[in-house]
Amino acid sequence: MDFRLLSVGAVLMLFGGSWAQQGKHPLSGHHRDGGGGGGGDKKVRGNFLSAYMSLTASCFLGFAKGLSCGLCVAEGSECIKANAQSCGECIQVAEKCGWCTDENFLRDGESKTVRCDDIGSLSAKKCVKIENPRGNINININKDVTNRKKDQADKLKPEQITQIQPQKLTLNLRSGEPLTFNLKFKRAEDYPIDLYYLMDLSFSMKDDLENVKNLGTHLMREMQEITSDFRIGFGSFVEKTVMPYISTTPARLANPCIGNYNCTSPFSYKNVLSLTNDGNQFNNLVSQQQISGNLDSPEGGFDAIMQVAVCEGKIGWRNVTRLLVFSTDAGFHFAGDGKLGGIVLPNDGKCHLENNMYTMSHYYDYPSIAHLVQKLSDHNIQTIFAVTEEFQPVYKELKNLIPKSAVGTLSSNSSNVIKLIIDSYNSLSSEVILENSRVPEGVTISYKSVCKNGVTGTGEGGRKCSNISIGDEVSFQISVESTKCPSHNSETIKIKPLGFTEEVEVVLNFICECECSKGGVPNSKDCHNGNGTLECGACKCNAGRIGGKCECSKDELRTEDLDANCRRDNGTDICSNNGECVCGTCECKTRENPAEIYNGKYCECDNFNCDRSGNKLCGGHGQCECRMCVCEANYTGSACDCSLDTSTCLAKNGQICNGRGTCECGECKCTNPKFQGSTCEICPTCPGVCPEHKDCVQCRAFGGEGDKLACEQSCGYLTLVKVARRDDLPQPTDQSFPLTHCKERDANDCWFYYTFAVRNDTPEAYVVEELECPAGPDIIPIVVGVVAGIVLIGLALLLIWKLLMIIHDRREFAKFEKEKMNAKWDTGENPIYKSAVTTVVNPKYEGK
Repeated sequence: MDFRLLSVGAVLMLFGGSWAQQGKHPLSGHHRDGGGGGGGDKKVRGNFLSAYMSLTASCFLGFAKGLSCGLCVAEGSECIKANAQSCGECIQVAEKCGWCTDENFLRDGESKTVRCDDIGSLSAKKCVKIENPRGNINININKDVTNRKKDQADKLKPEQITQIQPQKLTLNLRSGEPLTFNLKFKRAEDYPIDLYYLMDLSFSMKDDLENVKNLGTHLMREMQEITSDFRIGFGSFVEKTVMPYISTTPARLANPCIGNYNCTSPFSYKNVLSLTNDGNQFNNLVSQQQISGNLDSPEGGFDAIMQVAVCEGKIGWRNVTRLLVFSTDAGFHFAGDGKLGGIVLPNDGKCHLENNMYTMSHYYDYPSIAHLVQKLSDHNIQTIFAVTEEFQPVYKELKNLIPKSAVGTLSSNSSNVIKLIIDSYNSLSSEVILENSRVPEGVTISYKSVCKNGVTGTGEGGRKCSNISIGDEVSFQISVESTKCPSHNSETIKIKPLGFTEEVEVVLNFICECECSKGGVPNSKDCHNGNGTLECGACKCNAGRIGGKCECSKDELRTEDLDANCRRDNGTDICSNNGECVCGTCECKTRENPAEIYNGKYCECDNFNCDRSGNKLCGGHGQCECRMCVCEANYTGSACDCSLDTSTCLAKNGQICNGRGTCECGECKCTNPKFQGSTCEICPTCPGVCPEHKDCVQCRAFGGEGDKLACEQSCGYLTLVKVARRDDLPQPTDQSFPLTHCKERDANDCWFYYTFAVRNDTPEAYVVEELECPAGPDIIPIVVGVVAGIVLIGLALLLIWKLLMIIHDRREFAKFEKEKMNAKWDTGENPIYKSAVTTVVNPKYEGK
């Protein structure tokens, strides 16, 4: 059990806070009325200080014994901790909490808060009637999902198609108990689609407009492969019609383009064509459109998206799949940028279309991204951003903020717009994401998805399923849990897949009261002659009445008189500092651990402040009753830690403690201190059985050294039996008593073998009659071996010497040969040598 020591301040708050609300001092039981003077306050403070000091001393004593007390908070039942005063409060604490409605459930000194506990504890206390309401789910509307084929002759209206099941549920929620229901979604084949094409008509999009002029019929043809019910609309946007976004000079307002280009006047947003199934009409109206121009690079597309989303009637949106294609080659302005044009009013998110033109662009700022996300989600519009390669990174970041949106790369002249729309639609429709409306405070909702091929997801991943094809069916497990009762007993939330108009309505009814409270008996005779309402087995006192049975009146009795009945032996402690004095009767405190109970007329008893052994109350072999251990049979002692059973003291030889001690509390107490062990079987300083009896066995069996008479006298206790061979000695497995095999050596280095045992309290030894003496050495082999070894060693040394000499000679010869090869003779003249030839040169000779 985990204990935590609380500070003085925490104790004051813990004990004083809740009781102060009742107008009573926490430990003295005094009722604090408006009067009473300072004397009453001094008495209150004195009693509280005394109680605190007593509790502190008890707590530290409890720590020494491993106990818990007033200042030591044990981790116990949260039902007990809640201190519930009624059945309604009890069932809101946790799912496992119940309220006992038995009228005779409470014992002396227990308050009605004891009625609130976990179901198992109440049953263990033999409560018969337990109030434990459970939550449940009722399905109100459960239409099957539609199995519609595109080639079927009978066409259904959009409102007749069902893709999500069930459609309405009612959940009766109890605090702490989650309720889980399954939601099924199936993509219907041939589901109607409304597509609105919103195009940037600034000057840079002039070549794109040409390719869009025939978009209507071409797109209608392609979409026929997906649905037979397709409608298309068209709108355009440029920028706010104020500086610095456009030039406001008259000439530029008439034609904002430079050069020879003829452009239309700038505008914010124009609904060119409401949704229609006539592709030719789309082509005709788009063909009449002209390019306009503005000054800055970002465009006012957010204003246009807001109007397309909120002007449902003028755009012509149906409750079907709604697609908005946003085509541009530039960035966008958002909330706050309007200040550049002196526009400070935030966008109001309302429709301002007059004659299909947005008329309040100069008055309201651009909408924020969050505002757009909200409106697109509220109106179930899925957005496809068809933008050029340059602005892909910007719009991909925007896509991450807008659920159920996609980004496609638009070619420089919008020639690939049809393929982009088809691919983006397939990407969006292959994913279903659930969202829910705001949930009440204290209510949580979690999702688990079971998608295609058995793929599951939890957390945020439990809200969606991907790679869904037409006709595929997926399911979601949705859990709803309430942690408290909100201000209203009934709330409604809605769950829907993003981009779809269908939704599931979930009505939440909160179980905040018990059924038994409806059958309360006002002015019941069981509540002291009608002084309270008998509700759920407990009395709810009328105003001015107190007590477990409403037996006392606050006005008729003085506090001092009430307290006197709660003091034991005229002492100073009220209810032994373990309870409250209510109407002259002690109501004992409830411990956080439901197994720990204060009881008695003065709360003087408890079942947890008894002696412990092995960190167990009463050693685990008794019951703690009024702070005294009542031991089980065969146990005694203040902590029931002394066992009277002697089986744990029996040694292997059947003796109690091997005859060397006494059995006390199931443990051997050896009489001779040299013996140890659980049965006094160990003697660290003793020589052992074999050395102890060696001399007696030797002198009795083989004569030995010394006086034979003395041997017979000192070793006469031993019964000796001789056997011929070692194999004839008794074996341990053949005996029902301990047997020891011994091997000892005498003075002549001869071994003798014997066994020792104690049979029927008589020592006996079995001895092999022949000694095992070592044989003498064989001299001849030893001499031959030594001589042979010397000869071999000498030969080996000679061979080694000869080998070394050969190696040395070869090295010297090689050295000589090398020096001989490297020798060089000096061919210079001898300084004392004179040639015998004399040469004479005729100076007159000219070589003729």
